[in-house]
Amino acid sequence: MQKLDAEALFQTLVEQMRPHVTPDTALVGIHTGGVWLAERLHPALGLKQPPGSIDVSFYRDDFGSKGLHPQPKRTDIPFDVEGAHVIIVDDVLYTGRTTRAAINELFDFGRPARVDLAVLVDRGGRELPIAARYCALTLPQPLPASQNLQLETDAAGALTLRLIDA
Repeated sequence: MQKLDAEALFQTLVEQMRPHVTPDTALVGIHTGGVWLAERLHPALGLKQPPGSIDVSFYRDDFGSKGLHPQPKRTDIPFDVEGAHVIIVDDVLYTGRTTRAAINELFDFGRPARVDLAVLVDRGGRELPIAARYCALTLPQPLPASQNLQLETDAAGALTLRLIDA
């Protein structure tokens, strides 16, 4: 697989999203990589709603088989979800189960007018009928289940993507 430039992918994502958002559009990043992306997308897109963050640990349908994430994070939705255009942001789209869980949790905060999904990379391997409206890169071949793409950020906030063996 080619080396992926996360910063270039981020710029591609910004360009895809820019024509479709208004200052009232709200972002909700999925912990952890999606939160980093939402925090960077917010000023790049000129949004006025503060970005939210969501931890889907308790909403996953595989919670019983995988158990609780060792360090669950706090969900924080600092805007009114009711009637809002919300974009859920994640780093890598894989089976669709994380996205489904995020939508379920988001609806506990209200009924948005619209929900879209933005991801840096679609790695293939969908188990649910979920697709990203905004996606910087769709891999030409799905990654094997034994490999993961992991988004990382350094102290300066620069993004990198690393291919790791699961």
